[in-house]
Amino acid sequence: MPHDHHHGHSHDHGHHHHHHLDPDSGDKAVIWAVAINMALTVAQVVGGALAGSMALVADGVHNFSDAAALILAFGARRLARRGHDAAMTFGWSRAEVLAAFTNYITLILISIWLVVEAVGRMIDPPEVEGWTVLILAGLALVVDLGTAALTFKLSKDSLNIRAAFLHNLADAGASVAVIIGGAVILIWDWRMVDPILTVLISVFILWHIFGDLKPVTRILMLGAPAARDTSEVKEALGQIEGVVGVHHVHLWQIDEKRTSCEAHLVLAEGADYAQTIARAKAMLVSRFGLAHVTLEPESPALGCADTQPA
Repeated sequence: MPHDHHHGHSHDHGHHHHHHLDPDSGDKAVIWAVAINMALTVAQVVGGALAGSMALVADGVHNFSDAAALILAFGARRLARRGHDAAMTFGWSRAEVLAAFTNYITLILISIWLVVEAVGRMIDPPEVEGWTVLILAGLALVVDLGTAALTFKLSKDSLNIRAAFLHNLADAGASVAVIIGGAVILIWDWRMVDPILTVLISVFILWHIFGDLKPVTRILMLGAPAARDTSEVKEALGQIEGVVGVHHVHLWQIDEKRTSCEAHLVLAEGADYAQTIARAKAMLVSRFGLAHVTLEPESPALGCADTQPA
């Protein structure tokens, strides 16, 4: 029986909504957010270079990563809507997961580079133009909060946009830090504050990423969803009337919303296989929210078709 593509939603996530936002209005919000973030990045990186502030450059790079996250998220959203075809039988929704993964890896590399640069500056802190830093970081704070507002509505629905939304909140925090740094430089001319802030912002970015990278990596590595244990599913299948053995149980996430399950069931002699399978499927949906299921019935006499049951 072919699986209905849309019924494969697993309800592991409390924040899953069936009433998706209008995709087009979502796309418009993303396009605006990208445009604003790109303009801001240029202003911050150029301003930071002219003002001699590494922290401002760090904040700018962080903003660029936001824009990149949003571009990736936008492209992946469009791809994910293509539905499944003969080549991509699960659809394109994993494009979002891949995009988030790519984005995180890039951010890790940038953050490490910033730390190295900042440590070099601690040895001989250059002069920093405080006013430029204050104005641009203030502007960045406004943009970050604006982008966060634009992406918040979408963030409930997608791992990817949620990553972008979290970046924006982190950015707003980083911008606040840079504003404080600019003020410190203006008032006390304590130049060391700039490289110190750069390191703090980078560590902050890295700390965020490692938390977000886990669920993404889990999906890419075909791991079972965090809320579901495969052994739990196996045990439940073994208790179904007519089932005497269960093996080859695999549980994996197709994407953030859909979980797939497959298993081989050894049926008791004389058990009606259609009814037993139907019972097993009904249990998987009601107890585990697993609708994307493939079960293979086997008889004890004939054994497993596979030579080595996994």
